[in-house]
Amino acid sequence: MVAYVVCQMSVHDPTTYRKYTDLTPAVVKRHGGRFLTRGDPISTLEGEAFKDRMVILEFPSEEAVQAWYKDPDYVAAMKFRHAASVGSMIVQEGRGNTENPEPNV
Repeated sequence: MVAYVVCQMSVHDPTTYRKYTDLTPAVVKRHGGRFLTRGDPISTLEGEAFKDRMVILEFPSEEAVQAWYKDPDYVAAMKFRHAASVGSMIVQEGRGNTENPEPNV
């Protein structure tokens, strides 16, 4: 089942953060992932305005997400992200049937 990773980052050191973004694409691709959006402009329809960086990735499965996140090359790259930003990273599996989804109880 496909899995999505949603990242929200507030970058306070763009130079160091760039070191992270330079390393990330190859590791994502290695685990079957792809960027759906990567720091593109955001507009807020409801709630508090979001002004920071957002990245959405798609992987073939949650297992692929976990393998990517634990990959030694990604672990090394994360050090730059942690030094240059604060944020959150969440994972959600996609059920694939958004026309008639089963209720989540």
